[in-house]
Amino acid sequence: MAKMLPELKSSPVIKRYNGGEPVLSRKDIPYEADCIFNAGVVKYKGQYVMAFRNDYAYNGKGAFDKCMIGLAFSEDGIHWNVQDKPFITVDDIGDPDVTKVYDPRLTIIEDKCYLCFAVDTKHGLRGGIGITEDLKTVKVLSLTAPDNRNMVLFPEKIGGRYVRLERPFPVYSRGGVDRFDTWMSYSYDMKYWGDTKLLFAVEDVPFANDKIGPGAPPVKTEAGWLTLFHTVDIDRTRGKNGWEDKWQKRYCAGIMLLDLEDPSKIIGMSKEPLIAPETAYETEDGFRTNVIFPGGMILEDNGEVKIYYGASDTVECMATANVNDLIALCKPLE
Repeated sequence: MAKMLPELKSSPVIKRYNGGEPVLSRKDIPYEADCIFNAGVVKYKGQYVMAFRNDYAYNGKGAFDKCMIGLAFSEDGIHWNVQDKPFITVDDIGDPDVTKVYDPRLTIIEDKCYLCFAVDTKHGLRGGIGITEDLKTVKVLSLTAPDNRNMVLFPEKIGGRYVRLERPFPVYSRGGVDRFDTWMSYSYDMKYWGDTKLLFAVEDVPFANDKIGPGAPPVKTEAGWLTLFHTVDIDRTRGKNGWEDKWQKRYCAGIMLLDLEDPSKIIGMSKEPLIAPETAYETEDGFRTNVIFPGGMILEDNGEVKIYYGASDTVECMATANVNDLIALCKPLE
């Protein structure tokens, strides 16, 4: 049985936007929407761009019948203008086996906008990578074999290769239960990926007992690649916590620093959460409460870091911190 974890708190270096109020929710969407969350955010061509997950048509049985990816733009990274139509639906993937598309992550590499996303298919969960230059259409470059998702790309080649973080779902080989870790793979062309290796595991994170995985794409700093990740702990004594009959998991955001030249080397990691569920939007209201899922991180010229995260699988929120404070949290591994 998983070891129960104590109450968790966010780091004091984090400041939530407007006390935890969402920056995007269903009320901002000009088409059918129930839950707006797990967004990827970048700066691209002079503006902020957000690709967000929209679950809608709740079936009353703990799931949504439909899901797509929407797009929004902003001048300040806070106030968003949502496009009139969805950005990506299952029809845009070009694979008849796909039944759902969700969880976008955005990365700019050599002035091109790349999109990582997840798809459900009739035969397993897959991670995808696409590219868009007009923010209207996406060309799919690759899809993984099942079961893999939560992929994020580094914003530049390292040693002549593209690098991604990912989270496979090895239930069979990890004892038949959730025990998912963070891996990394390399590619010369964004299509064929290999040289796969484990980056870090659940047991390496004191505030996780269930699974861990990538968060937002890493940000380059002089100290290393500043990297967000998500963690999950489970407590079987937890009750309903949302719309479902029961929801016993808690998601937090963690932070670590990876070596600039060899990102498979962890320079340091915070042994405590960067962001833990605390506000009403994170703990009391929503589809699945007690969930923080970081999907976007932007380093501004003045040293401010904007962190975008889904709260309770229902709304998109933002927090800020100083980059030096975040780096200081990443203590060397023992």
